[in-house]
Amino acid sequence: MHFTHSQSKSRASAPGPRVSVIIPTFNRVGLLVEAVDSVLAQTFKDFELLVVDDGSTDGTQERLQPYGRRVTCVHQPNQGVSAARNTGVARSSGDLIALLDSDDLWRPAKLARQVAFFENHPDAQICQTEEIWIRRGQRVNPKKHHRKPSGWIFEPSLARCLVSPSAVMMRRGLLEAVGGFDESLPACEDYDLWLRVSRHCPVQLIDAPLVIKRGGHADQLSAASGLDRYRIQSLDKLLAGGDLTRKQARAAAAMLREKCRIYAAGCRKRGRDEEAKIFEALANKHASDD
Repeated sequence: MHFTHSQSKSRASAPGPRVSVIIPTFNRVGLLVEAVDSVLAQTFKDFELLVVDDGSTDGTQERLQPYGRRVTCVHQPNQGVSAARNTGVARSSGDLIALLDSDDLWRPAKLARQVAFFENHPDAQICQTEEIWIRRGQRVNPKKHHRKPSGWIFEPSLARCLVSPSAVMMRRGLLEAVGGFDESLPACEDYDLWLRVSRHCPVQLIDAPLVIKRGGHADQLSAASGLDRYRIQSLDKLLAGGDLTRKQARAAAAMLREKCRIYAAGCRKRGRDEEAKIFEALANKHASDD
């Protein structure tokens, strides 16, 4: 797959910001303002900030008005976080894309460190930073299996998502090449995207905690139950695409079978036998992929 470092012709005709920062949001006005303030406090200043309001009803639009031209607010009917991020990317102009979830925060040097990384590594396509995890107001240490690897991370990423949207910066050409976020997935859309990215290029890690990741609130998608069905959907789609290496395909099929087995067992335990049969059949479909 070919990645371009430059902007498309439509964007290249006029100079624009180096970095486009995209914040999707839905009914999180209190947390959102703190996220916006953390972006505006960055030591690196050559950026544009787009907030995509995904149909909020909590006064988000009014709360953003005092920021004036420092924040571009894009409004759309509620379509989900993937559509909101894709809208923001489509409306932006920077050659580098940085995502920030509306419940997270950046430390002041975050953009500067990542832009410097790309300047020092011109062939790099994507990097992320380490994070400080906050749960219900208390700092917690990530478990060992959540530690972020660096480099070619496709196979380690099959079990769980190892890339955080709020910690990422990537070249626009990479995001366009892999097709952006899958809007058909109501959750695990990040898991899906990072697998499509990491099958083609390394994901580099800046070993510094430059993001404050806040969790424990009720509206977090990652807190929902039964999320593995969306990871299974993503793996099935990835295998159907046919552009994995043989090693990648074997690893993805093995993980799909394992996730199907566990999910189907959970369905049977809860009396959802028909749903269990669907996932058992999917596992059998990929039984010969080794």
